[in-house]
Amino acid sequence: MARRLFSAGRALLPPVPAPTPAPVPASSSAVAAAAESLLPLLPCKRRKKLLKKLRSPRVAPIEPEPDRRVPALDAVLDRDAAFRFLSRARSFMASLPPPHRIPLAEAGKLHRELGFPRGRSVTRAAARHPLLFHRTTVGAVPHLALTPLMRALLDEERRIHDDLLPSRVLAVRKLLMLTAHRRVPLAKLHHCRAVLGLPDDFRDRVRDFPDDFRVAVDPDGLHVLELARWDPALAVSALERDFVVDERRVRRTFRFCVPHRRSMPLDAEEAERLDAATTFPLVSPYTNGALLRPWTPEAEKYRVGAVHEFLSLTLEKRALIHHVFEFKEELGLTRHMYESLRRQTRAFYLAGTEMNWAVFLREAYDDDGVLRDKDPLVRFNEKLQGYACMTDMDPSQSIAEC
Repeated sequence: MARRLFSAGRALLPPVPAPTPAPVPASSSAVAAAAESLLPLLPCKRRKKLLKKLRSPRVAPIEPEPDRRVPALDAVLDRDAAFRFLSRARSFMASLPPPHRIPLAEAGKLHRELGFPRGRSVTRAAARHPLLFHRTTVGAVPHLALTPLMRALLDEERRIHDDLLPSRVLAVRKLLMLTAHRRVPLAKLHHCRAVLGLPDDFRDRVRDFPDDFRVAVDPDGLHVLELARWDPALAVSALERDFVVDERRVRRTFRFCVPHRRSMPLDAEEAERLDAATTFPLVSPYTNGALLRPWTPEAEKYRVGAVHEFLSLTLEKRALIHHVFEFKEELGLTRHMYESLRRQTRAFYLAGTEMNWAVFLREAYDDDGVLRDKDPLVRFNEKLQGYACMTDMDPSQSIAEC
Protein backbone atom coordinates (compact mmCIF):
# COMPACT_ATOMS: atom_id res chain seq x y z
CA MET A 1 0.00 0.00 0.00
CA ALA A 2 2.91 2.32 0.76
CA ARG A 3 4.10 1.99 -2.84
CA ARG A 4 1.53 4.55 -3.88
CA LEU A 5 3.36 7.14 -1.81
CA PHE A 6 7.01 6.10 -2.02
CA SER A 7 9.06 5.00 -4.98
CA ALA A 8 10.85 1.63 -4.76
CA GLY A 9 14.03 1.70 -3.51
CA ARG A 10 16.23 2.78 42.07
CA ALA A 11 14.73 4.70 45.23
CA LEU A 12 17.95 6.48 46.31
CA LEU A 13 16.64 9.85 45.31
CA PRO A 14 14.10 12.00 47.13
CA PRO A 15 10.75 12.33 45.42
CA VAL A 16 10.41 15.08 42.88
CA PRO A 17 7.18 16.30 41.33
CA ALA A 18 6.58 15.39 37.74
CA PRO A 19 7.91 18.47 35.97
CA THR A 20 5.56 19.93 33.44
CA PRO A 21 7.44 21.50 30.53
CA ALA A 22 5.99 24.93 30.99
CA PRO A 23 7.31 27.59 28.63
CA VAL A 24 10.29 29.63 29.71
CA PRO A 25 9.11 33.14 30.68
CA ALA A 26 9.80 35.00 27.45
CA SER A 27 10.98 33.68 24.13
CA SER A 28 13.80 35.33 22.23
CA SER A 29 11.46 36.35 19.41
CA ALA A 30 9.13 38.04 21.90
CA VAL A 31 12.05 39.96 23.42
CA ALA A 32 13.18 41.07 19.96
CA ALA A 33 9.65 42.20 19.09
CA ALA A 34 9.42 44.18 22.34
CA ALA A 35 12.75 45.86 21.64
CA GLU A 36 11.63 46.75 18.12
CA SER A 37 8.49 48.41 19.47
CA LEU A 38 10.72 50.87 21.38
CA LEU A 39 12.44 52.16 18.24
CA PRO A 40 10.12 55.16 17.65
CA LEU A 41 10.70 56.33 21.24
CA LEU A 42 14.49 56.43 21.06
CA PRO A 43 16.80 59.19 19.82
CA CYS A 44 18.21 58.79 16.35
CA LYS A 45 21.66 57.60 17.43
CA ARG A 46 20.35 55.00 19.88
CA ARG A 47 17.71 53.95 17.36
CA LYS A 48 20.35 53.15 14.75
CA LYS A 49 22.40 51.21 17.28
CA LEU A 50 19.43 49.12 18.41
CA LEU A 51 18.29 48.56 14.84
CA LYS A 52 21.73 47.29 13.91
CA LYS A 53 21.60 44.78 16.76
CA LEU A 54 18.11 43.61 15.84
CA ARG A 55 19.22 42.98 12.26
CA SER A 56 22.27 41.00 13.36
CA PRO A 57 22.16 37.26 12.51
CA ARG A 58 22.64 36.60 16.23
CA VAL A 59 19.24 38.20 16.95
CA ALA A 60 17.22 38.17 13.73
CA PRO A 61 14.73 35.25 13.76
CA ILE A 62 15.06 32.60 11.10
CA GLU A 63 11.32 32.90 10.48
CA PRO A 64 10.85 36.46 9.22
CA GLU A 65 7.03 36.39 9.21
CA PRO A 66 5.60 36.83 12.75
CA ASP A 67 2.32 35.15 11.80
CA ARG A 68 4.10 31.91 11.02
CA ARG A 69 6.02 31.68 14.32
CA VAL A 70 5.03 29.18 17.01
CA PRO A 71 5.92 30.65 20.44
CA ALA A 72 5.56 27.26 22.15
CA LEU A 73 8.30 25.76 19.97
CA ASP A 74 10.45 28.88 20.19
CA ALA A 75 10.30 28.51 23.99
CA VAL A 76 11.84 25.03 23.70
CA LEU A 77 15.08 26.56 22.43
CA ASP A 78 14.97 29.21 25.17
CA ARG A 79 14.67 26.41 27.74
CA ASP A 80 17.72 24.73 26.21
CA ALA A 81 19.67 27.98 26.55
CA ALA A 82 18.59 28.31 30.21
CA PHE A 83 19.94 24.83 30.99
CA ARG A 84 23.06 24.97 28.80
CA PHE A 85 25.42 25.01 31.81
CA LEU A 86 23.61 22.05 33.36
CA SER A 87 23.75 19.89 30.24
CA ARG A 88 27.36 20.61 29.36
CA ALA A 89 28.79 20.69 32.88
CA ARG A 90 27.22 17.39 33.85
CA SER A 91 28.62 15.69 30.75
CA PHE A 92 32.08 17.18 31.21
CA MET A 93 32.34 16.48 34.95
CA ALA A 94 30.96 12.98 34.56
CA SER A 95 33.89 12.25 32.26
CA LEU A 96 36.34 13.22 35.03
CA PRO A 97 37.65 10.46 37.29
CA PRO A 98 36.00 10.15 40.72
CA PRO A 99 35.29 12.17 42.79
CA HIS A 100 34.33 14.28 39.72
CA ARG A 101 35.75 17.65 40.71
CA ILE A 102 37.90 20.31 39.08
CA PRO A 103 39.80 23.35 40.46
CA LEU A 104 37.83 26.55 40.07
CA ALA A 105 40.77 28.33 38.45
CA GLU A 106 40.84 25.68 35.72
CA ALA A 107 37.06 25.50 35.39
CA GLY A 108 36.91 29.25 34.78
CA LYS A 109 38.87 28.76 31.56
CA LEU A 110 36.57 26.06 30.21
CA HIS A 111 33.61 28.25 29.31
CA ARG A 112 32.86 26.31 26.14
CA GLU A 113 33.11 22.87 27.73
CA LEU A 114 31.05 23.86 30.79
CA GLY A 115 28.54 26.00 28.92
CA PHE A 116 28.74 29.37 30.71
CA PRO A 117 29.25 32.72 28.96
CA ARG A 118 32.82 33.71 28.28
CA GLY A 119 34.12 36.22 30.81
CA ARG A 120 31.51 35.25 33.39
CA SER A 121 32.05 33.43 36.68
CA VAL A 122 31.66 29.67 36.70
CA THR A 123 30.85 29.88 40.42
CA ARG A 124 27.84 32.05 39.64
CA ALA A 125 26.62 29.62 37.01
CA ALA A 126 26.97 26.66 39.38
CA ALA A 127 25.23 28.57 42.21
CA ARG A 128 22.01 28.53 40.17
CA HIS A 129 21.79 24.76 40.75
CA PRO A 130 22.79 24.28 44.43
CA LEU A 131 21.36 20.75 44.63
CA LEU A 132 23.58 19.53 41.79
CA PHE A 133 26.85 21.50 41.99
CA HIS A 134 28.75 22.82 44.99
CA ARG A 135 32.05 24.45 45.86
CA THR A 136 34.49 22.49 47.99
CA THR A 137 38.07 23.04 49.18
CA VAL A 138 40.79 20.47 48.73
CA GLY A 139 44.15 21.40 50.25
CA ALA A 140 43.28 25.11 50.38
CA VAL A 141 42.36 25.00 46.65
CA PRO A 142 38.71 25.70 45.82
CA HIS A 143 37.11 23.11 43.55
CA LEU A 144 33.86 22.74 41.66
CA ALA A 145 32.30 19.36 42.45
CA LEU A 146 29.14 17.34 42.04
CA THR A 147 26.80 16.89 44.98
CA PRO A 148 25.87 13.39 46.18
CA LEU A 149 22.44 13.90 44.63
CA MET A 150 23.97 14.67 41.25
CA ARG A 151 26.22 11.61 41.43
CA ALA A 152 23.18 9.46 42.20
CA LEU A 153 21.35 10.99 39.25
CA LEU A 154 24.28 10.24 36.96
CA ASP A 155 24.20 6.62 38.11
CA GLU A 156 20.52 6.52 37.23
CA GLU A 157 21.27 8.01 33.82
CA ARG A 158 23.86 5.33 33.14
CA ARG A 159 21.30 2.64 33.95
CA ILE A 160 18.86 4.23 31.53
CA HIS A 161 21.51 4.28 28.81
CA ASP A 162 22.25 0.60 29.44
CA ASP A 163 18.59 -0.30 29.15
CA LEU A 164 18.14 1.74 25.95
CA LEU A 165 21.35 0.62 24.26
CA PRO A 166 19.65 -1.91 21.90
CA SER A 167 17.27 0.75 20.58
CA ARG A 168 20.15 3.21 20.16
CA VAL A 169 22.09 0.62 18.17
CA LEU A 170 19.04 0.21 15.96
CA ALA A 171 18.83 3.97 15.38
CA VAL A 172 22.54 4.18 14.46
CA ARG A 173 22.09 1.30 12.02
CA LYS A 174 19.26 3.17 10.33
CA LEU A 175 21.40 6.31 10.22
CA LEU A 176 24.19 4.39 8.53
CA MET A 177 21.70 3.00 6.04
CA LEU A 178 20.69 6.57 5.20
CA THR A 179 24.24 7.55 4.24
CA ALA A 180 25.62 7.22 0.75
CA HIS A 181 28.54 4.90 1.58
CA ARG A 182 27.01 3.27 4.72
CA ARG A 183 29.71 4.80 6.95
CA VAL A 184 30.02 7.76 9.35
CA PRO A 185 33.08 9.10 11.21
CA LEU A 186 32.87 8.22 14.88
CA ALA A 187 33.78 11.80 15.78
CA LYS A 188 30.53 13.01 14.18
CA LEU A 189 28.45 10.55 16.16
CA HIS A 190 30.22 11.64 19.36
CA HIS A 191 29.57 15.29 18.56
CA CYS A 192 25.84 14.59 18.05
CA ARG A 193 25.50 12.06 20.87
CA ALA A 194 23.12 14.24 22.90
CA VAL A 195 20.87 14.78 19.88
CA LEU A 196 20.70 11.06 19.12
CA GLY A 197 20.48 10.01 22.78
CA LEU A 198 23.76 8.08 22.71
CA PRO A 199 25.86 7.49 25.84
CA ASP A 200 29.15 9.36 26.15
CA ASP A 201 31.11 6.12 25.75
CA PHE A 202 29.28 4.94 22.65
CA ARG A 203 32.51 5.02 20.63
CA ASP A 204 33.90 2.31 22.92
CA ARG A 205 30.70 0.27 22.98
CA VAL A 206 30.32 -0.18 19.23
CA ARG A 207 32.94 -2.92 19.28
CA ASP A 208 30.50 -4.99 21.37
CA PHE A 209 28.28 -5.31 18.29
CA PRO A 210 30.44 -6.94 15.59
CA ASP A 211 27.38 -8.23 13.73
CA ASP A 212 26.10 -4.67 13.24
CA PHE A 213 29.16 -2.42 12.98
CA ARG A 214 32.75 -2.38 11.83
CA VAL A 215 35.33 0.21 12.89
CA ALA A 216 37.79 1.16 10.16
CA VAL A 217 40.41 3.85 9.65
CA ASP A 218 40.15 5.97 6.53
CA PRO A 219 43.17 7.37 4.62
CA ASP A 220 43.03 10.57 6.70
CA GLY A 221 43.44 8.59 9.91
CA LEU A 222 39.86 9.08 11.10
CA HIS A 223 38.04 6.22 12.80
CA VAL A 224 34.92 5.45 10.79
CA LEU A 225 31.88 3.40 11.80
CA GLU A 226 30.70 1.16 8.97
CA LEU A 227 27.51 -0.81 8.54
CA ALA A 228 28.23 -4.54 8.77
CA ARG A 229 25.03 -5.73 7.08
CA TRP A 230 22.03 -4.29 5.32
CA ASP A 231 18.64 -5.12 6.83
CA PRO A 232 15.70 -4.54 4.45
CA ALA A 233 13.30 -4.56 7.39
CA LEU A 234 14.97 -1.39 8.73
CA ALA A 235 14.89 0.40 5.38
CA VAL A 236 11.38 1.71 6.05
CA SER A 237 11.06 5.39 6.82
CA ALA A 238 8.80 6.90 9.49
CA LEU A 239 6.61 8.39 6.76
CA GLU A 240 6.07 4.99 5.19
CA ARG A 241 5.01 3.52 8.54
CA ASP A 242 2.67 6.45 9.20
CA PHE A 243 1.19 6.14 5.72
CA VAL A 244 -0.26 2.74 6.59
CA VAL A 245 -1.96 4.22 9.68
CA ASP A 246 -3.16 7.57 8.31
CA GLU A 247 -2.81 8.01 4.57
CA ARG A 248 -4.60 11.35 4.36
CA ARG A 249 -2.39 12.99 6.99
CA VAL A 250 0.81 11.90 5.29
CA ARG A 251 -0.46 13.08 1.92
CA ARG A 252 -1.06 16.53 3.43
CA THR A 253 2.40 16.69 5.02
CA PHE A 254 4.45 17.50 1.93
CA ARG A 255 3.77 19.61 -1.11
CA PHE A 256 6.12 20.18 -4.02
CA CYS A 257 4.23 22.82 -5.96
CA VAL A 258 4.45 23.37 -9.69
CA PRO A 259 5.00 27.06 -10.55
CA HIS A 260 2.51 28.28 -13.15
CA ARG A 261 1.71 31.69 -14.55
CA ARG A 262 -1.48 33.61 -14.15
CA SER A 263 -2.19 33.02 -17.81
CA MET A 264 -2.88 29.41 -16.83
CA PRO A 265 -6.16 29.76 -14.91
CA LEU A 266 -6.52 27.05 -12.28
CA ASP A 267 -9.00 26.88 -9.46
CA ALA A 268 -8.02 25.57 -6.02
CA GLU A 269 -9.05 21.98 -6.77
CA GLU A 270 -7.16 21.86 -10.04
CA ALA A 271 -4.04 23.39 -8.51
CA GLU A 272 -4.14 20.83 -5.67
CA ARG A 273 -4.44 17.96 -8.14
CA LEU A 274 -1.51 19.33 -10.13
CA ASP A 275 0.63 19.66 -7.01
CA ALA A 276 -0.29 16.12 -5.94
CA ALA A 277 0.80 14.79 -9.30
CA THR A 278 4.26 16.29 -8.86
CA THR A 279 4.54 15.54 -5.13
CA PHE A 280 3.84 11.82 -5.28
CA PRO A 281 5.42 9.40 -5.35
CA LEU A 282 7.97 10.58 -2.78
CA VAL A 283 11.51 9.23 -2.86
CA SER A 284 12.50 6.93 -0.01
CA PRO A 285 15.52 8.27 1.93
CA TYR A 286 16.95 4.75 1.96
CA THR A 287 17.55 4.83 -1.78
CA ASN A 288 20.90 5.86 -3.23
CA GLY A 289 20.53 9.60 -3.62
CA ALA A 290 23.79 9.85 -5.56
CA LEU A 291 22.05 8.25 -8.54
CA LEU A 292 19.51 11.09 -8.77
CA ARG A 293 20.13 14.02 -11.09
CA PRO A 294 20.94 17.17 -9.11
CA TRP A 295 18.41 20.01 -8.89
CA THR A 296 15.50 17.81 -9.96
CA PRO A 297 12.25 17.41 -7.99
CA GLU A 298 13.25 13.83 -7.20
CA ALA A 299 16.56 14.99 -5.71
CA GLU A 300 14.77 17.60 -3.57
CA LYS A 301 12.26 14.97 -2.42
CA TYR A 302 15.14 12.71 -1.43
CA ARG A 303 16.95 15.42 0.56
CA VAL A 304 13.78 16.56 2.37
CA GLY A 305 12.92 12.95 3.13
CA ALA A 306 16.43 12.30 4.45
CA VAL A 307 16.16 15.26 6.86
CA HIS A 308 12.72 14.08 7.99
CA GLU A 309 14.03 10.57 8.67
CA PHE A 310 17.12 11.91 10.48
CA LEU A 311 14.91 14.01 12.77
CA SER A 312 12.71 10.99 13.46
CA LEU A 313 15.83 9.19 14.75
CA THR A 314 16.74 11.99 17.17
CA LEU A 315 15.86 11.97 20.85
CA GLU A 316 13.43 14.90 20.79
CA LYS A 317 12.52 14.92 17.08
CA ARG A 318 14.45 18.15 16.55
CA ALA A 319 18.02 19.22 15.92
CA LEU A 320 20.08 22.35 15.47
CA ILE A 321 21.00 22.95 11.87
CA HIS A 322 24.72 22.47 12.52
CA HIS A 323 23.92 19.00 13.86
CA VAL A 324 21.98 18.20 10.71
CA PHE A 325 24.75 19.52 8.49
CA GLU A 326 27.29 17.49 10.44
CA PHE A 327 26.13 14.75 8.06
CA LYS A 328 26.02 16.96 4.97
CA GLU A 329 28.26 14.77 2.82
CA GLU A 330 26.76 11.53 4.08
CA LEU A 331 23.16 12.58 3.38
CA GLY A 332 23.87 14.57 0.22
CA LEU A 333 22.53 17.86 1.58
CA THR A 334 23.08 21.20 -0.14
CA ARG A 335 23.30 24.81 1.00
CA HIS A 336 19.80 25.37 -0.36
CA MET A 337 18.18 23.21 2.33
CA TYR A 338 16.79 26.28 4.12
CA GLU A 339 14.54 27.08 1.17
CA SER A 340 13.55 23.44 0.78
CA LEU A 341 12.64 23.05 4.46
CA ARG A 342 10.83 26.37 4.66
CA ARG A 343 8.55 25.36 1.81
CA GLN A 344 7.38 22.29 3.76
CA THR A 345 5.58 24.20 6.52
CA ARG A 346 3.32 21.27 7.43
CA ALA A 347 6.26 18.94 8.10
CA PHE A 348 8.92 21.19 9.63
CA TYR A 349 9.15 24.25 11.83
CA LEU A 350 12.26 26.43 11.84
CA ALA A 351 13.01 28.17 15.15
CA GLY A 352 15.88 30.27 16.44
CA THR A 353 18.03 32.95 14.85
CA GLU A 354 19.69 33.18 11.47
CA MET A 355 23.02 32.24 13.02
CA ASN A 356 21.78 29.30 15.09
CA TRP A 357 18.45 27.77 14.19
CA ALA A 358 16.77 24.42 14.73
CA VAL A 359 14.43 22.17 12.77
CA PHE A 360 11.40 20.61 14.48
CA LEU A 361 9.13 17.83 13.31
CA ARG A 362 5.74 19.48 13.71
CA GLU A 363 3.86 16.20 14.03
CA ALA A 364 5.98 15.19 17.07
CA TYR A 365 4.78 18.17 19.19
CA ASP A 366 1.37 19.22 20.40
CA ASP A 367 -0.02 22.75 20.41
CA ASP A 368 1.67 23.50 23.77
CA GLY A 369 5.13 22.57 22.47
CA VAL A 370 5.23 19.30 24.42
CA LEU A 371 6.73 16.20 22.87
CA ARG A 372 3.98 13.69 22.24
CA ASP A 373 6.01 10.48 22.62
CA LYS A 374 8.71 10.94 25.26
CA ASP A 375 11.75 8.69 25.43
CA PRO A 376 12.76 7.55 28.97
CA LEU A 377 15.89 9.68 28.64
CA VAL A 378 13.74 12.74 27.88
CA ARG A 379 11.73 12.10 31.06
CA PHE A 380 14.98 11.80 33.01
CA ASN A 381 16.22 15.12 31.60
CA GLU A 382 12.98 16.79 32.68
CA LYS A 383 13.43 15.30 36.14
CA LEU A 384 17.01 16.59 36.27
CA GLN A 385 15.86 20.05 35.22
CA GLY A 386 13.29 19.93 38.01
CA TYR A 387 16.09 19.39 40.56
CA ALA A 388 18.14 22.12 38.88
CA CYS A 389 15.39 24.65 39.56
CA MET A 390 15.18 23.82 43.26
CA THR A 391 17.11 25.68 45.94
CA ASP A 392 16.28 23.10 48.63
CA MET A 393 14.37 19.86 48.94
CA ASP A 394 10.94 21.50 48.89
CA PRO A 395 8.78 19.09 46.85
CA SER A 396 6.31 21.86 46.02
CA GLN A 397 8.87 23.55 43.77
CA SER A 398 8.90 22.54 40.13
CA ILE A 399 10.51 23.35 36.82
CA ALA A 400 7.83 25.89 36.00
CA GLU A 401 9.29 28.19 38.67
CA CYS A 402 12.76 28.17 37.16
